Amino acid sequence: MTMTTISPGDSDLTNSGSSASKASAAIPASKRDPRLDFYRGIAMFIILFAHTPGNFFTSWIPARWGFSDATEIFVFCSGMASAIAFGRTFDRAGWTLGTARVCYRVWQVYWAHIAMFFTIAMMLSFWDSTGLFDKNYTNSLNLVPFFKDAGQNMIGLFTLTYVPNYFDILPMYLAILVMMPLVMALSRISIPLTFAVIATIWLFAQSRLLAGLGVEHMALNFPAEPWSAREWFFNPFGWQLIFFTGFAFMRGWIPAPPVAGWLIAFAAVIVMANIPLSNIGIREFGFRWALEWRIENKGWINKSDFGILRYVHFLALAYLAWVVAGQGGHRLIASGAGLGARVWDRIVTVVMKVGQQSLAVFVFSMVFARIAGFTLDQIGRSTLKTSLVNFVGIAALIAVAYFVAWIKTHPWRVHKSGPGAA
Repeated sequence: MTMTTISPGDSDLTNSGSSASKASAAIPASKRDPRLDFYRGIAMFIILFAHTPGNFFTSWIPARWGFSDATEIFVFCSGMASAIAFGRTFDRAGWTLGTARVCYRVWQVYWAHIAMFFTIAMMLSFWDSTGLFDKNYTNSLNLVPFFKDAGQNMIGLFTLTYVPNYFDILPMYLAILVMMPLVMALSRISIPLTFAVIATIWLFAQSRLLAGLGVEHMALNFPAEPWSAREWFFNPFGWQLIFFTGFAFMRGWIPAPPVAGWLIAFAAVIVMANIPLSNIGIREFGFRWALEWRIENKGWINKSDFGILRYVHFLALAYLAWVVAGQGGHRLIASGAGLGARVWDRIVTVVMKVGQQSLAVFVFSMVFARIAGFTLDQIGRSTLKTSLVNFVGIAALIAVAYFVAWIKTHPWRVHKSGPGAA
């Protein structure tokens, strides 16, 4: 998910037809977009809050105010970042080497997923093994079945046929990455055809809507565990729609929307209309009719399959966020030389750093969220204590981001100059 500048090379597909040439001509420069890094950094903090058990900070995350949440931010921004990091490789180095680079990223994400699972499973097992705590932490993530038949489930874990709910985001992202070479190959033929295939795959992932038509057996998803019919909570065939939407925007396949008053008003109306139907609307305002509506229309807002109303809500939010940031993200940079401007610029810089190192930060945040929940179980969940744990988590994510960024500079490489240089 890290965006990098790709050195130029020769493409073995860009000369295969006029569609390829047109697609390549629309590709923007391969450089970082501050808006992308900033909003992805925001998503990392939200994901930490959302995965910390009993955290009142979750009352203010997007998921409480509308259909979409931080997962959409994460996946959409990952699609945009992938267009920069991998898309240019396909164009300049060819489809084969582009696919090879995607496979390398899949390899990284796969082992990050495996390492995260065993780290958290070990941690929960240790807490339970002490016998000092009333809560069964292993069962809190439904990992008891794994330990009951570790041999068989180890196979499932490594083949991604055993995917517990807490560990389902990276497999979803991994599966979508595998689709990227197909999408790039289709884009050489026709961009409209590419969109049609993406939309068709999304449609066949809508299990609830297909069930209403009596063809639920045609729904696309992967099994999540061998002993039941449960499927992946984040269905990659549904979630690829938002990923490749971000991918298409960054590739230039979809033009940037205009900054127009009527469009801003339209997006704002969509966002505001979501509030009565949201968790806040039901819990705080007592809209009983909204609860009944959500139950009757689950297929349109279903998170597992990425219901279409989640898509609409997110696009409205994303447009407003894009307008707020300004062209090239210039509004994220404070004007003036006062203390307030310097503080704001520093905050933006730090958030962007977190967004730039999203894979490492995400994996760490999932581990830290369990530690934070365990800590709150022991010290209590008063406003002060919960806030303190959250702020420690924020600081920890920032520290990880800066550490990983520093490691990527290869500081152990000593660059000599002068007569003694090698």
